[in-house]
Amino acid sequence: MVYAVVRAGGRQEKVEVGSLVTMDRVKATNGKVELPAVLLVDGERVTTDSKALAKVKVTAEVVEDLRGPKTIIQKYKNKTGYKKRQGHRQDLTRVKVTEIK
Repeated sequence: MVYAVVRAGGRQEKVEVGSLVTMDRVKATNGKVELPAVLLVDGERVTTDSKALAKVKVTAEVVEDLRGPKTIIQKYKNKTGYKKRQGHRQDLTRVKVTEIK
């Protein structure tokens, strides 16, 4: 069993070949993205050395660009009449991992 922990959009995700990962929007060249590995598990071998991980390539292809759920931000101050409401939707990208080598 081979899997890797990769840095994806400010977070770390555990990925295997064929897994889908939703991360912050990335610009893809030709629909492909390369994710930097933080940890690699290949059967019984666990690799955490940064020099060895620099050689590891985790390649993924972009499945779709989407937007996250709406987050409502509300601010209110008592007795002053101040209230503010605003919404936010994060731009996301869903990728499918094609290979780990």
